[in-house]
Amino acid sequence: MSGRDFLLELLSEEIPARMQARARADLARLFADQLATAGLSHEGIVTYSTPRRLALIARGLPETTQAVSEEVKGPRTSAPPQALEGFLRKTGLTQDQLTDRGGVWFAVIDKPGRATADVLAKAVADVVRDFPWPKSMRWGEASASSASMRWVRPLHSIVALFGEEIVPVEIDGVTCGAATLGHRFHHPGAITIGGAHDYVEKLRACHVLVDQEERETIIRDGAIKAAENAGFLLVEDEGLVIENAGLTEWPIPLLGSFDPDYLDVPEEVIQLSARTNQKYFVIRDGQGKLAPHFVCTANIAANDGGTAIVAGNERVLAARLSDARFFWEQDLKIPLEGQAAELGQIVFHEKLGTVADKVARVAKLARWLAEEGIVKGADPALAERAARLAKADLVTGMVGEFPELQGVVGGYLARAQGEPDAVADAVRDHYKPVGQGDEVPTAPVTVAVSLADKLDSLQSFFAAGMHPTGSKDPFALRRSAIGLLAVMIENDVRLPVGTEHGLFDFLVDRLKVQQRDAGVRHDVIDAVVSSGNERLFVPLLARVSALQSFLGTSDGTNLLAGYKRAANILKKENWSGGGVMSTRGSQGIAQTGEEDPLSEIEEPAIANAVAELADRRAHPTGTLLPEEAALIDALDSAEPKASAAILGEDYTSAMAALALLRAPIDTFFDAVTVNDADRAVRARRLDLLARFRDAVHRVADFSKIEG
Repeated sequence: MSGRDFLLELLSEEIPARMQARARADLARLFADQLATAGLSHEGIVTYSTPRRLALIARGLPETTQAVSEEVKGPRTSAPPQALEGFLRKTGLTQDQLTDRGGVWFAVIDKPGRATADVLAKAVADVVRDFPWPKSMRWGEASASSASMRWVRPLHSIVALFGEEIVPVEIDGVTCGAATLGHRFHHPGAITIGGAHDYVEKLRACHVLVDQEERETIIRDGAIKAAENAGFLLVEDEGLVIENAGLTEWPIPLLGSFDPDYLDVPEEVIQLSARTNQKYFVIRDGQGKLAPHFVCTANIAANDGGTAIVAGNERVLAARLSDARFFWEQDLKIPLEGQAAELGQIVFHEKLGTVADKVARVAKLARWLAEEGIVKGADPALAERAARLAKADLVTGMVGEFPELQGVVGGYLARAQGEPDAVADAVRDHYKPVGQGDEVPTAPVTVAVSLADKLDSLQSFFAAGMHPTGSKDPFALRRSAIGLLAVMIENDVRLPVGTEHGLFDFLVDRLKVQQRDAGVRHDVIDAVVSSGNERLFVPLLARVSALQSFLGTSDGTNLLAGYKRAANILKKENWSGGGVMSTRGSQGIAQTGEEDPLSEIEEPAIANAVAELADRRAHPTGTLLPEEAALIDALDSAEPKASAAILGEDYTSAMAALALLRAPIDTFFDAVTVNDADRAVRARRLDLLARFRDAVHRVADFSKIEG
């Protein structure tokens, strides 16, 4: 190596597992910034964390920083004397050491190299004092002062070794040294660290695995093996692996059991009790059913092989499952309809009434979605029944104890109390999807209730003027919108969403977010939306997909270039088409948006004249150039094909029809001068470009497409 390694360990009381990953990243970032500011290079930084320590090793640091020269800009030479005097004081130079460059003073300041150990001492102090813990505390006598050091938990010691040299730094009474502690039970005494080279292995010998990835592997593989040895399959849970690794320094996975009688309780309740409250892995049998076993992770290699530890964990879980079974048995005694009667006592929102009021709105909307055939295959009576029971479990004892299971508990109760499967499933799943990657409902009755619930929330809050602003979304309307879109798209539901109160625009913004991971461009969505030709999200997204594919072809790229050229000319000329400018001018009468009054005249001679004028506008005669005629022919062919394809939602064919315009518009621009000296010819050619633009707009507003 070209230099020495630096070791930093910060030993404290237990660091919450959820904070450790971010702490490692912050430590690496802050320390790298300190080195960069000091001009110190390094060969890599690695960080570790355990419940009691946060550590960093920076490899290959030089002995000293490099000497550098820095040029500093000063005041203008014409500035008042006070400005120059201040600059000289700041730089420590005299005026004859400055350079006059273009009427501005410049100073060259030489900075000698510094000992790396001195740089590290300052870096450690700054990192510790500025560390961005989500939550931190003060402790001891010093905590009386708001200027005292803060840390996530009381900080006990700091190891700071540059090679084998202790870095001299003291922070609020904590002095850096070479001593740390091993495992709290296996090796509670002090350990002297020689340097970064032996840190990991010395702690391993004292029952501390500082590498979180090594602990994760032990927990993951050990839990799977413990389950398989008993003839079962582990329900793998990577989040639980990471959390247990953050709770242990010497992890030992152990198999435990609980009374099979508790399996009468909904399995989600058992999983939640085991996972969330106790950090246990659950297990399934060969048929996929929940087994009366679990895997816990001990933080000690017990002399009895973990028997006492397992027994203690079994008692704790049994107590929680006993409580859960009590709530379940009590809830079973009350019909869901009786539970739903209590919803009038719960305020949904002060402006929107009670939960019972919301249920009534959702039930009406769910039935309408089914009756109108918007949700195909949904029985209207079952949809309404499910909607009226969907929120009933909010007043149950089980949901009061396990609020994460709202809907799930209701589904179990509905099924146990004899409701049809379609109703029970809808009660269970109507909240879905609740996050990215969550299952999207497809059963017709569930779809109807899910859409009704989400749409009611969105329409109600938007109508009351309570839409999300900035990062604030107290009613989770963004999540409701993404869920609504996911259900509509997955099930091909053509649900009209009004433009009032900005809800349609809000959904379009959520569509961009939802489709971003799928590689759909936001500008392509804007192009389709801005055309104003599509308000149903399923065909809208199909049109977006076809347009994005088309733009990826040479025809699409060249047509876009031709469109932008035509649009720029029309914009510059303020031309809207039809032989007139968009404002009153020399070309004729301004457009008003009203129908041509001559079209209502029944006199045959005048009617024929009007028809001939319209035909001449569509098919100009006289001194047409071949390139003009070719573009007119292409438009005559492409426009009806594109319109028919759009009507049939065959957007790929619509794009193919537009592709017919690519070569004629290119040739037109190569051979035709639009701004001809003859005003009539100029108007004819501008009209032709306007017709081309409008033909493209039937598919999408290409002006919104970037590039």
